[in-house]
Amino acid sequence: DFGPTFTYADWNCNQIIASALPVSATIGLSAISLAVLIGVPVGVISAVRRGGWLDAGLLAFVLIGISVPTFVAGAALLIVFGVVLKVAPVGGWGTLSHLPLPAITLALPFIAYIARLTRMSMLDALQSDFVRTALAKGLAPRTVIWKHALKPAFLPVLSFLGPATAQAMTGSFVVEKVFGVPGLGQHFVNAALNRDVGLILATVLVFATLLVIFNLLVDVLYAVIDPRVTEAV
Repeated sequence: DFGPTFTYADWNCNQIIASALPVSATIGLSAISLAVLIGVPVGVISAVRRGGWLDAGLLAFVLIGISVPTFVAGAALLIVFGVVLKVAPVGGWGTLSHLPLPAITLALPFIAYIARLTRMSMLDALQSDFVRTALAKGLAPRTVIWKHALKPAFLPVLSFLGPATAQAMTGSFVVEKVFGVPGLGQHFVNAALNRDVGLILATVLVFATLLVIFNLLVDVLYAVIDPRVTEAV
């Protein structure tokens, strides 16, 4: 017995995963990074300005981001930036200029969810005793908000980022279809239509592995962001 034997189909499946996963991972990580950089400040500002016109405008933005399907947002971005303004390619993959539009389209719903989670958590954190104590000691409100209150408020967002990052990295079929990106999502749907069991199992295994890795990373970052987690253990 010389060990397991691999068929041509297995080798072809490995080649598909090896070529498509980096594409989906690049778009997914870019989308998640963009979602955190935009969603967290939006949620914090909305919580601090609760009840004002800025809060209402940001909540409307969150509602639109959650409600608008990705194929509608992607088509709108293509028309505006690819056809009208002609500042971005309308599809394909291979250069850095192909990345912004798919990443922004994929990031829009994540931005909305992160902003909503941050706002809800920040409202609870601002009512905490340690925040009132810090303000009573004379610390600047900006320092209290961004340095003290944001850390515990970020924990629910961190929990969301684990599965969200794995989902984004495995690719979105709709986004990849709209922009003609040769990512993992398209191969997964094509494998399901063609009843390619090997490719389906390989894609699911990749997603499960990424899900375990990022959830483990979230548990580690919990202790880094909030030392109370380590003390409780």
